[in-house]
Amino acid sequence: MAEFVRLEVEDGIGTIRLDRPPMNALNRQLQSELAAAAKEATDRSDVYAVIVYGGEKVFAAGADVKEFATISHAEMTLRAKALSDGLGALASVPKPTVAAITGYALGGGFEVALGCDRRIAGDNAKLGQPEMLLGLIPGGGGTQRLARLVGPAKAKDLIYTGRFVGAEEALRIGMVDEVVAPDDVYPAAVRWAKQFVNGPVLALAAAKAAIDGGLETDLESGLKLESHLFAMLFATEDKKTGVESFIANGPGKAKFSGN
Repeated sequence: MAEFVRLEVEDGIGTIRLDRPPMNALNRQLQSELAAAAKEATDRSDVYAVIVYGGEKVFAAGADVKEFATISHAEMTLRAKALSDGLGALASVPKPTVAAITGYALGGGFEVALGCDRRIAGDNAKLGQPEMLLGLIPGGGGTQRLARLVGPAKAKDLIYTGRFVGAEEALRIGMVDEVVAPDDVYPAAVRWAKQFVNGPVLALAAAKAAIDGGLETDLESGLKLESHLFAMLFATEDKKTGVESFIANGPGKAKFSGN
């Protein structure tokens, strides 16, 4: 039984709940449990979309800095990839994912949110990559995913200065996609996730693979990936169901089986 992270499933939506009071500091154990919860959400056929949520007060205030004080260069060289994989675990889930952010989402906490497809923040949120203030850089995907999200110039400003960003600025520069009242953060995430329940699972996974894979390569290679995944879906029952339903009943009426 995991101590700090749990997957709760209700009505087709899986919520990965971070629960290490008071600030959800991301120690090694939490990182490992987060990766395990992401894998479970991937493997479960009753999970169509995933929310990651730190609770009403805080998303995650960052890595457990006390652990850093005892880790040598040699040890971190061996485990840096594990840290990156743990904090970026949501990026590997082939289903729609959304971070529901209240309070602080800093350093490794914001890197967890960066691994999601969408970020919804309360208007009280404070976000950022303050590792520079420790003489470090982000090590859980922040330099790569943040630059892809907001562009290299804004990412450099945020990472170089380590400053905290309020919700409205985060929305304006693209760090988050929606800002709501703090009490509505989780309900808003549920509303977004709910639209994918009983949806075309394989097509959603293919869309995510095409978009994310294309960002890692040149346009020509990305188009080849898209063509391959597009053609692959013609072997699925969901494609047959979707096309037949469209012809018979118009758009938006299909009931997919996930095959």
